[in-house]
Amino acid sequence: MRIVSLIPSATEIVCALGAADDLVGVTFECDHPPDPRVGRRVLVGGLDTHGLDAAGVDHLVRSKVESGELLYVLDEAAFREVDPDVVLTQDLCRVCALPSESVDAAIDRLGCRANVLTLDPHHVADVFQNILDVGTAIGRDDQAVALVADLRGRVDRVAVRVAGAARRRVFVLEWPDPPFVAGHWVPELVAMAGGEAVLARPGERSVPTTWAEIEACEPDVVVVSSCGFDVAGSAAHAEQVMDSLPVGCEVWAIDANGLVVRPGPRLVDGVETLAELLHAVPSPDGASPLGNRARRVR
Repeated sequence: MRIVSLIPSATEIVCALGAADDLVGVTFECDHPPDPRVGRRVLVGGLDTHGLDAAGVDHLVRSKVESGELLYVLDEAAFREVDPDVVLTQDLCRVCALPSESVDAAIDRLGCRANVLTLDPHHVADVFQNILDVGTAIGRDDQAVALVADLRGRVDRVAVRVAGAARRRVFVLEWPDPPFVAGHWVPELVAMAGGEAVLARPGERSVPTTWAEIEACEPDVVVVSSCGFDVAGSAAHAEQVMDSLPVGCEVWAIDANGLVVRPGPRLVDGVETLAELLHAVPSPDGASPLGNRARRVR
């Protein structure tokens, strides 16, 4: 079977199901497990945002969307060459990945007969179902069932660990300039970790907010989880907006790409990480025991 993944989360799912050897095409953003781009065709390219600050990235993305331009481009010649049997794509966010209608149009033009599976999760349960759906599409049903059972078991173990702990008020900052609230499955991750997500939009798209609204919701903890960035990038963003954040709350930076924004198996790593930073006692110097997953900034 020849599998093409046009979203990083699907690439992670395929690899977690033991089908990495069947993966023939990925995107320029697919970086886990390291490095799925090596030895495979990179079929999707995107915007060059190097050197731009958060406001600059936001302006570039908004201008492209408003003008009707695509943020991601499919290399149709390379797509034809890899001749996939299964194509995994998304219909969740045109800012985050190539939209499914672009894939459908390309497949029609190329006369491709691949089975196309479009993933559109809004909740954690949807992500688990997507894993099962991918398993069926690539002939790995048993592995998918086992993986989902393991992920659910880990979530259950976190629930036992945080049972009875005070539900700290958590604001997750998905983008710093302008500030965006967390949506989709992110508030559920906070709840599973024993927190109360404030100013959040469970199951809905992330939207802009204001620093005054963030202040008014009185968070105990702010988690900076900048979409598209690892813990170092989120920490840099946290430092840039520190003067705008509510006084007196803890501020943490988290590996957004690895643990929060990609709807794949590592979301459960995110639950475990959030539970640790919310309910473990930090060291006196504020250093995080969480390695490269999260870092206390204030």
